[in-house]
Amino acid sequence: MKKKLSFGIALAGLLAISGCSDKNETASTAGDSVNPDDVTVLRFSHFMPATDEINKQVFEPWAKKVAEDSNGRLKVEIYPSATLSKPGATYDATAKGTVDIGMQAHGYTAGRFPLSQIVELPGISNTAKRQTCILHKLYDDGVIASEYEDTHLLYMIGTGPGALHTIDKPIRTPADMKGMRIRQPSAVASHIIEAVGASPVGMPAPDTYTALQRGVIDGLSFAWQPVRAFRLDDLVNTHTNIPFYSAALVVTMNKDKYESLPDDLKKVIDDNSGKEMAAKAAKVFDTANAEIMAEARAKGDVMIEVPDPLNDPNWSGPLIEGSQKYLDEVSATGLDAQGVYEKVKAASAACKV
Repeated sequence: MKKKLSFGIALAGLLAISGCSDKNETASTAGDSVNPDDVTVLRFSHFMPATDEINKQVFEPWAKKVAEDSNGRLKVEIYPSATLSKPGATYDATAKGTVDIGMQAHGYTAGRFPLSQIVELPGISNTAKRQTCILHKLYDDGVIASEYEDTHLLYMIGTGPGALHTIDKPIRTPADMKGMRIRQPSAVASHIIEAVGASPVGMPAPDTYTALQRGVIDGLSFAWQPVRAFRLDDLVNTHTNIPFYSAALVVTMNKDKYESLPDDLKKVIDDNSGKEMAAKAAKVFDTANAEIMAEARAKGDVMIEVPDPLNDPNWSGPLIEGSQKYLDEVSATGLDAQGVYEKVKAASAACKV
């Protein structure tokens, strides 16, 4: 049964959808009777569109639950579409306190999460749920926890395996990619794109539509969910389902802001964070990925399947080469990339569902 929204919330949602407002405000009805001086406002910045299912089905319900559990003493204001912080600077903005809560893709800031990004490598995960499980297991075991010490981590979300999307350009083997300009979301994907002879082009997800439309890029690497989120399904019509990388997102909170809360409000944040919350978000990604892929099939898009590229005679070489190049690059900074890679594979086996 659907709950009735208050007029204020409904109006905020309509404004966000119509483009008249870049902020979604979520608060419990109990908050109406709370002394304004007792309300702590948390500004939540992310780059997904306001109408996207991740915002509507994950972030908005999360914000509402936090408000309800705090009896209106916590109020989360959501700023979608990178209106409050740039996509590649949101984690640092959260660490500095420019925003209170932020969501960013790990790969948007090169070298910022080198060990966490090992989870992106091919062969590690095949669903958002599994990738999310791997990330949280590694964090809980202390393998990657040091990369988030300057903030209060809330949860991480796998987005599912990436694919290649183009306009009228089938990619069946690596040879088909030679000379192409492919949008890449991270260093992991970049090394693999280079290994097949294409040119990786880095850019945030919101910029991909215009870049593809204007011919700045010839194709892009994306999980299926953002294909619809950023309206790319209006342009692309040829897809290669090859899980050659899997991007992930981190949702985190400014440490000082968290520490400034009384213990009961910290508990509200903690009770709505962690791997259980992450698993709910991952389910939304997996469902959306499957639905959007099915929609592409239904409209007659060209679909090329490479389900097991590490054992494919054409693809295995470049993928292994690109993966090792990334590990070597991380090792050169003094980190035990190879050792972490073994722990990542062990976590993958433990998270297999």
